Amino acid sequence: MKRSICLTFLFLSLALTNLAHAQDYALGAGDKVEIKVFGQPELEVTALLGNSGEVSYPFLGKIKLAGLSTSQVEKLITQGLRPDYLVNPNVYAQVIEYRPFYIHGEVKAPGAYPYQPAMTVNQAVALAGGLTERASLDKIYIFKEQTKEQQQKGSLNSQIAAGDTIKIEQRLF
Repeated sequence: MKRSICLTFLFLSLALTNLAHAQDYALGAGDKVEIKVFGQPELEVTALLGNSGEVSYPFLGKIKLAGLSTSQVEKLITQGLRPDYLVNPNVYAQVIEYRPFYIHGEVKAPGAYPYQPAMTVNQAVALAGGLTERASLDKIYIFKEQTKEQQQKGSLNSQIAAGDTIKIEQRLF
């Protein structure tokens, strides 16, 4: 009984963490988004955000989505459609595919990989085929796309975000 309660609590907390991440996630170039309006299939749009961060939306023209969360996109489109086009539009927006993260240095297969919410450096390393024999666990750097920081020191447990670049340097022996 205790075990099932603990497992239920764990799954609930993971779901809430992913929901919170999705609401905080700022869209950017390389993200693929889907926008739907209930009962209005002609207003469904699936688009890959380019460098401009804009999409062309029916009735509203070009709208900038870069930097917005999915809930902000829903509000923006709801306000644009109300009251001229729809009385009470029910808008839903979601990220279908996140922009990639990048990993290079002492990993077996450096490159760009698909991002998943709540990803850690350790998971990114696994996608890149693991560490080489020369990899240093003390020289892991994360270049954050969102904050434009030069670099921040990381560890295998550090969280990464979509668009980040991970660099793992060699150890000295």
